[in-house]
Amino acid sequence: MAIELDDTGAVVIVGSGAGGGTLAGELCARGVRVVLLEAGPRIPSSEFRNDEAFAFQQLSWRDPRQATGTWATARLSPDTPAWMVKAVGGSTLHWNGLSYRIQPREFRARTEYGAIDDANLADWPLSAEELDPYYSAAEKRLGVTGTHGIPAHPPNNNFRVLAAGARRIGYRQVANDRQAINSEPRDGRPACLQLGFCNQGCRIDAKWTAANSEVPRAERTGRLDLRPGAMALTITVNEKGRVDGVIYSDSEGRRQRQRARVVCVAGNAIETPRVLLNSATAAWPDGLANSSGQVGRNYMHHVAALAFAVFERPVHMHRGITVPGTVFDESGHDPARGFAGGYLMEAAAAGPAFLSALIDPGGWGPDFAALMERYDHMAGVLLNGEDLPREDNRVSLHSSAKDQHGLPIPVVHVDEHTNDVAMREHFFRQVRRLYEAVGAVDVRDPLPLSSAHNLGTCRMSAKSGDGVVNRFGQTHDIDNLFVSDGSQFTTSSSENPTLTIVALALRQAEYLAGELGRRNL
Repeated sequence: MAIELDDTGAVVIVGSGAGGGTLAGELCARGVRVVLLEAGPRIPSSEFRNDEAFAFQQLSWRDPRQATGTWATARLSPDTPAWMVKAVGGSTLHWNGLSYRIQPREFRARTEYGAIDDANLADWPLSAEELDPYYSAAEKRLGVTGTHGIPAHPPNNNFRVLAAGARRIGYRQVANDRQAINSEPRDGRPACLQLGFCNQGCRIDAKWTAANSEVPRAERTGRLDLRPGAMALTITVNEKGRVDGVIYSDSEGRRQRQRARVVCVAGNAIETPRVLLNSATAAWPDGLANSSGQVGRNYMHHVAALAFAVFERPVHMHRGITVPGTVFDESGHDPARGFAGGYLMEAAAAGPAFLSALIDPGGWGPDFAALMERYDHMAGVLLNGEDLPREDNRVSLHSSAKDQHGLPIPVVHVDEHTNDVAMREHFFRQVRRLYEAVGAVDVRDPLPLSSAHNLGTCRMSAKSGDGVVNRFGQTHDIDNLFVSDGSQFTTSSSENPTLTIVALALRQAEYLAGELGRRNL
């Protein structure tokens, strides 16, 4: 449906990914009219290609950004601090489908870990038990394998190698389920064909995305006005101190202002604080909803690393689901290892183009060529670890560089915590043991070029001075302004974030629809 620009009754959502797309679908189902602003185009799944280089250009958010600090990204890819998608569906188009619940103790990180120097730890203002029904609803919605009677996929070789090595060195918590990729036809989408291009956009729609599930669900209600190519620039505030609209650049480059009853920002943890900071006014000189000074701070991206092993016999890691299974044994909190929090070891494949960039950036030569010639003999694993929040790890506005709309570009600054370094070193030691236990003849441990899980820059807090939003994602400062993506995360946990983002969106939709119905907003 078309909603007029001067219509003051709709909810305006910025971003159509896991948070914004799910929120739109659920609000529309509850009778709420929604304007959904998406900076990128709507790409039919038929236009995806099983081609790494093409897909990166087709999907990635490549607007100017800057990475600074001690993290490897600032050195290796300073213009691309994060791998995000700019299209309807957001980064769900390239996510790998892993769908894990945050562990109960991870909601209590400050209590469980105690004070850690140079970290800004806090407990979430909600518990795993409170989120449990929304997790269940999210798993059913996404069709998560291994839950609610949904069968797992058959294991591929990459997972088999990881699982065999894990068990040989004493690990026992190994599984190849919890994937939002259809193992059988479901929700009008087919079963996976194991093509091996999960991160390039699923051509057959076996993988759940906001684009193939939540946005169409919202459209079927007749209450959604989807606007692709609409880049949100600033949020406006009225004389009563409440938000009343969003200024955006439309698909033809014209500036528009959509009036709103409520605004929900779900632009990923880089763009969400950026739009709040760019919305500074005389009343909000440090950025909208930023009385705490926490907007943009506490940026987290999961402690990440990749390792690849070469074997005498072929593995063909590229055949089948890209991230087909996980070892969970290191996900607990055990300070005896030399760090707080835990991590997952996730079997992971990379195609030749990406692997050549990851394995040794710029390191061309005989050793590199010989290694790449044995691509079909490789197995891979990804570290996904709990990243500690630090106030100085943050998204801020560049002092002089502007984007195509004349607004300051975001600067993503990360100085790695010693906890991150210790965790990564432990992972590399364990991976080497694991792969050598099953006959690896070479193990390489490159660093990823950019982050994929961007979290925490508008975090939840019980007290308004400690964060930006409350337990429902509602900003402490402005009651009709919400944050609806991974920016809300108080801590990162060791689990992939998408399932939690969807669960929080379902919970927020229930709360928001109730408040609208009671005319509290």
